[in-house]
Amino acid sequence: MPGIFTNLTGPMIAAAIIAVVVIIIIICSYVKAPPDKAYIISGLRKNPKILIGRAGLKMPFFERKDELLIKQISIDIKTDGYVPTADFIGVNIDAVAKVRVMSEGEGVKLAMKNFLNMKEQQIADSLVDSLQGNMREIIGTITLKDLCNDRKKFGDEVQQKAQEDMKRLGIEIISCNVQHVTDEKDLINALGQDNMAKIQKDASIAKAQADRDVAIAQAQAQKEANDAKVLADTEIAVKQNELSIRKAELKTVEDTKKAEADAAYEIQKEAQRKTIEVTKTNADIARQEKEVDLKRKEAEVKEQG
Repeated sequence: MPGIFTNLTGPMIAAAIIAVVVIIIIICSYVKAPPDKAYIISGLRKNPKILIGRAGLKMPFFERKDELLIKQISIDIKTDGYVPTADFIGVNIDAVAKVRVMSEGEGVKLAMKNFLNMKEQQIADSLVDSLQGNMREIIGTITLKDLCNDRKKFGDEVQQKAQEDMKRLGIEIISCNVQHVTDEKDLINALGQDNMAKIQKDASIAKAQADRDVAIAQAQAQKEANDAKVLADTEIAVKQNELSIRKAELKTVEDTKKAEADAAYEIQKEAQRKTIEVTKTNADIARQEKEVDLKRKEAEVKEQG
């Protein structure tokens, strides 16, 4: 081993030392940001280098690394007392806003100025006052009934109003949801009872209308069934009557033909009888003529003898 270094020249040793130093610097400079944080590398550049979910290099002694939390943060927003609505009813509201630090464009630059190296709770604490103020302003523009009937609309309005302030800080509001609402005079319960009574009334009316519709439908169905039965019975009676008439007509035709046949038979029979009698009479006449002729001839024979 000593023999190897003995053979190295001065420039070669210097180059080896430099290479080792460069490797050590690279190893010490390597940083990798997780997905929920932005690493801000500054010092040698006019514009800082931002690493989010990827690796990069930070030159030791010449550059510094700061962190910017970009994960989603939940902030509990309370009115901390009763705030009057548009119809002058004090309400106490508990809501939750979901926010996150902007990680692109002008937004991340603003966030770097306001929230660099802050923890999650520190960011939430710095935003809660502004969010509460915006929620109080929106409460004054809405009635208690509208607030109770459409909490989502109220949350959307708070989000829209607060987003203007949050944008100037480099914060994006993801959502704002109302968790709980109370009022000074317990009118929400009264509204609930009134709404329940209205629902029950509407349900009773709907049931009565449904029962009426069912009864009408049943009566209509029964009428249609009766009409169909009467029509069927009438058609059957008509068909039976037509059948009886047809049978009678056929019987008449049959009787007529039978009578005609009987009459023809009798006529034929009488004609045959007459023919027989005529034939018999002619036969008797012919026989008598023969007898007369025979007697005449016998007489002639006697006279000649």
